[in-house]
Amino acid sequence: MRCRAYVVDMRTWAWLSIVLLAMSLPAGAADAPAPTPAPAFGDKGVLRVVRMDARPDDPFFNLSEERPGFDRELLEGFARLHKLRLEIVTVPSWEDLVPALLQKKGDIAGGRFTITPARAKVVAFTVEAFPTRHVVLTRKPSQTILTRDELRTAKVAAVKGSAVEEAVLAAGVPRANVVNIGATVSADALRDPRVTAVVTNVETAVVEARTDPQLQLGLFLGPPRSMAYAVRKEDAALRKALDDYLENTRRSAAWNRLVVKYFGQAGLEILKTAREGTKQ
Repeated sequence: MRCRAYVVDMRTWAWLSIVLLAMSLPAGAADAPAPTPAPAFGDKGVLRVVRMDARPDDPFFNLSEERPGFDRELLEGFARLHKLRLEIVTVPSWEDLVPALLQKKGDIAGGRFTITPARAKVVAFTVEAFPTRHVVLTRKPSQTILTRDELRTAKVAAVKGSAVEEAVLAAGVPRANVVNIGATVSADALRDPRVTAVVTNVETAVVEARTDPQLQLGLFLGPPRSMAYAVRKEDAALRKALDDYLENTRRSAAWNRLVVKYFGQAGLEILKTAREGTKQ
């Protein structure tokens, strides 16, 4: 009998404990599941990406819904993962990207955006999204430019404020020899009578050279570089989340599918050339 009474008392105590715990919680908390922590970024469920105005078929970031670009697809995947809506903010030039980010017109700057020492002083970059390297491009019958001395005498097309212009000037090309044309520079710039050479990213040069046999890839300018996404230095949580996402995606088949989708089989050549090219 004592044993039976003890069991009843313990059951009663357990029941009372549950009641007391429920009374100590806010209304509805006893029934609701634990809430999923909201991300420490994204204002009102929106993640804003600042990108430079690009041509409609830009393989990294454009406004097409059918082929939106390598970077845009990656960032849309990141936004979906964190249950955020991606909002695109377009600025007219490369020079406007970092100021727009610092002025909080966006949360991320991305879209064919190369890490440079000057940019890294004022914003924080993620891990690499895509490798890149600058290469000098000419068109036959002009000579292939293979040395810095040859480059310094050329008339070189570059976009004002871009990483390419920065690299061209750092190589010793006089500013008077830099021809600033348009918001983007491609091999078409070589048809301009003021231009004898184009310094462009290797991912662009390889694709264009495959469709135009008159193009000549010459001197690699500087070391291999990385394209990535920029955030404000204080936005450590957003940068960490982007780093984790990019590293996981790089280990999956999704990244390779995106490379092939936007660059075809040339994508493999681009990656190899950007990392292993030795002409300086």
